[in-house]
Amino acid sequence: MQIDFNKNSDGLVPAIVQDATTKNVLMLGYMNQEALEKTQETQKVTFFSRSKRRLWTKGEESGNFLNLVDMKVDCDNDSLLVKVNPIGPTCHKGTDTCWAEKNVQGYGFLSTLEDIIESRKNDQKNPDSYVASLFRKGINKIAQKVGEEAVETVIEAKDDNEELFLNESADLLFHYLILLKAKNYNLKDVVKVLEKRH
Repeated sequence: MQIDFNKNSDGLVPAIVQDATTKNVLMLGYMNQEALEKTQETQKVTFFSRSKRRLWTKGEESGNFLNLVDMKVDCDNDSLLVKVNPIGPTCHKGTDTCWAEKNVQGYGFLSTLEDIIESRKNDQKNPDSYVASLFRKGINKIAQKVGEEAVETVIEAKDDNEELFLNESADLLFHYLILLKAKNYNLKDVVKVLEKRH
């Protein structure tokens, strides 16, 4: 990596730390040449502490190390993206990130949809909610809907109408998320199984 440590008078470059699995940003630190070399040598992320004026390996006191996975330099050669596997919370205040956010795997809109389904599951008195009505009917009805949507998706896959195929695919995925929630599981549980198989 060609890193320009001389752009700033202090010889430091910002190092953005990202969880290699969840892709969440955990913290921001600063590295000089020596911190970079120690990080590469030990595979534990080491910074130059501006307050202590010395090298500082994250976790040296707490045991909450940041195990190095990968490092990339940006297009201007003056900042780093450091991908890690964190051991424990990252922030010195005990939170997962320095922004007090949970470091959990997210699946974009699918995670939002899971949250909506969860809220409907727990609001079974709402007569206008399709999802709540499915939960009231029980697991057999939910499983039946997944089966029906799977068959409809297969039928549309054999045809040439892309819009119908995508709509049936969305229906299948939506009802599958409801089934997962009815069984008290989430997408992350299925992803764990796929990761083990991989």
